Amino acid sequence: MNAFKHLLGAAGGHPPIGTWISSASPLVVEAVACAGFDWGVLDMEHSPLDMMDLVHLLQAVSASRMVPVVRVTWNDKVTIKRVLDAGATTLLVPFVQSADEAARAVSAARYPPEGVRGMSSTGRASQFGTLPNYLRTANRGIAVIAQIETVQAVSQLEAIAAVPGVDALFLGPADLSASMGHVGQLTHPAVLDLMGEIVHRCRAFGKPVGAIGATPEAVAQYRAIGFDFVAVASDLGLLIQGAQAVISALRTPGAMHVHSLASGTETQG
Repeated sequence: MNAFKHLLGAAGGHPPIGTWISSASPLVVEAVACAGFDWGVLDMEHSPLDMMDLVHLLQAVSASRMVPVVRVTWNDKVTIKRVLDAGATTLLVPFVQSADEAARAVSAARYPPEGVRGMSSTGRASQFGTLPNYLRTANRGIAVIAQIETVQAVSQLEAIAAVPGVDALFLGPADLSASMGHVGQLTHPAVLDLMGEIVHRCRAFGKPVGAIGATPEAVAQYRAIGFDFVAVASDLGLLIQGAQAVISALRTPGAMHVHSLASGTETQG
């Protein structure tokens, strides 16, 4: 069974927690996976990640419990084919605007006769040809998540969700808020109201839906709304937040004490 679909099925009312991997670094993604996230998006759309980098990231998380989701650069059958051959099994397809576009993504992720994915039996996905009957069984191990990012896409929500092979939907709050005229205001009341409406509509037709927030507080709002899976920040975002917090504490007079040194706390170096 597909690992991401299994994760959703085993959630038991507790939305799996993920994050975004934007650094394109195998070492960083391995560390993030060790931190305990349930799933993580290996982002090819807004990062310098190329195909060999993707292979390295998939290898880095393979020994962890974090389920990798690969966001492809675009809804393009050649890109999707290469990402699947590299070993990805769950795809996040950006900017899906209609049922036709959703169907195109699903078709690109399926071997014939269900789709148009090009045949290859020696790639990493088939363990270099050592998996018996891979070409005949691969389709049922793939998951496709359609990303909803605009008001136009929201108007087509039911049609997109009804496409066979679309396993879940994912809201991109940044682009969605921008399309509503609230650029940079991801928790604007109108945006949150629309997100709540989307969750309600998804539940009506039984389709899991996820979202991402920049902070734990934002994600807590999304969980309260009823999202089925959530992501918080990114590897680079968490790095910057942590670094800025340390710098701020050290530069604020009286904010830090030498208690850790006085108590014998050790540090590296």
